[in-house]
Amino acid sequence: MSTEHGWTTTPITADLLRGFLDLEPTARGLLPHRLPAAARRQIPDEQLAMAEAQPSGVRLVLRTRATAIELDTLPTKRAHRGFPPPADGVYDLLVDGRPTDRATVTGGNVRTITDMVAQTSELTEGPVGTARFTGLPARDKDVEIWLPHNEITELVALRTDAPVEPVPDRGRRVWLHHGSSISHGSNATSPTAVWPALAAARGGVELINLGFGGGALLDPFTARAVRDTPADLISLKIGINIVNADAMRLRAFGPAVHGFLDTVREGHPTTPLLVVSPVLCPVQEDTPGPLAPDFSDGTLKFRATGDPAERAAGRLTLGVIRDVLARIVEQRAADDPNLHHIDGRDLYGEQDHAEFPLPDGIHPGPEGHRRIGENFARLAFGPDGPFATEAG
Repeated sequence: MSTEHGWTTTPITADLLRGFLDLEPTARGLLPHRLPAAARRQIPDEQLAMAEAQPSGVRLVLRTRATAIELDTLPTKRAHRGFPPPADGVYDLLVDGRPTDRATVTGGNVRTITDMVAQTSELTEGPVGTARFTGLPARDKDVEIWLPHNEITELVALRTDAPVEPVPDRGRRVWLHHGSSISHGSNATSPTAVWPALAAARGGVELINLGFGGGALLDPFTARAVRDTPADLISLKIGINIVNADAMRLRAFGPAVHGFLDTVREGHPTTPLLVVSPVLCPVQEDTPGPLAPDFSDGTLKFRATGDPAERAAGRLTLGVIRDVLARIVEQRAADDPNLHHIDGRDLYGEQDHAEFPLPDGIHPGPEGHRRIGENFARLAFGPDGPFATEAG
């Protein structure tokens, strides 16, 4: 720790961070990852490599009297060729658990997606920037800075006008959640507005968010990451990426779910484990994938390209996925009383879609994230839910 011109510079270390599974040293600082190095070596595509390095749910957590904080970072923003540059990612600041301020970091790198289907991109390098927060109360307090959920964020330097220290263990349970781009935060306005973050706040738990845009594909390395991560509560939102990518047929899907659950149970034999099926998505309810991007109206939307008639041959749709998951959980729960199931349409169903349609056809907007977070908190953390305090 060093002091210069009234600022205290504190090294960014693991004890000041939560929500990550690995920290990669870089030439400038640290890059948080949401998959461990062993898993990253097995990632087969650029999409998941990018998604796991976007720090959804990762936050700095500090105990300090500081009234001003500066955080230097190097963002890597994602853009699509032919469209305007992306908005700067949002940093949410909480004081003693209450939203207090918000900042952005300009500059940084830009990775431009040149072909979504072929998963090709180009990187344009840019400078380090600074997120600044001022006017904080001059008292001892817990401060959280939630990193942008939708841009890779390399942590470079932390400066405050008073010393900082790690926040002591408050005894809150750790909830590990794995899911797809909706869990990752697509279309959410800020990192604390992603539905798992909203649900975690209502449930009074510490979140580890392993929601990966396009990357919830029952990968064995992800199952091992869940298995090996300490957690008091685990939820797995399964299915929509399998259909989106047309990645499996019915014959392969069921055994893959069993295998994923078996692996998780190796490390968490009695932990409350909640399997969540897909939320309502009319584009893929009865039409198989793969999805294709559609820019015909000047904005990014998605359409399903499969043939509904091929369901009889084992092509997967969200309806089929839900039926399979319900049967698997019912079967396994006979010997695993801590295994539970939620139909995703109870989180976001027909009534929710009528009220808050999916802006791009597959991802909820900010209101949809709020509704999913509220419903999950009620069903999972409520008095009769599998994550209720007495059940934990």
